[in-house]
Amino acid sequence: MNKSELINEIYGLLNSYQENNPSDHKFTKVFAEKTLDIVLDAITRGVKRDEIVQVVGFGTFSVAKRGARTGVNPRTGDKIEIGASKAVKFKAGAKLKEIL
Repeated sequence: MNKSELINEIYGLLNSYQENNPSDHKFTKVFAEKTLDIVLDAITRGVKRDEIVQVVGFGTFSVAKRGARTGVNPRTGDKIEIGASKAVKFKAGAKLKEIL
């Protein structure tokens, strides 16, 4: 599922929620896209600050720190130094695991 398909999924869920809970507010695809962008931005900001972002039932985003190490260039076989880096880690929550 790409971002466009995810927006369409959110839009459909919002409209099905609205059918069961009538209100004067009309949800649009633009609203669904902005909502998704805000959620992703909040997760990104938390991870950027080296915080653990936990969405109970869904999963946890965290930062994994990798130390510097020596690697091998597969083409030449030469040893190269690979600098320290950070990577985002995701661990699925209990509800997500249960669904799968």
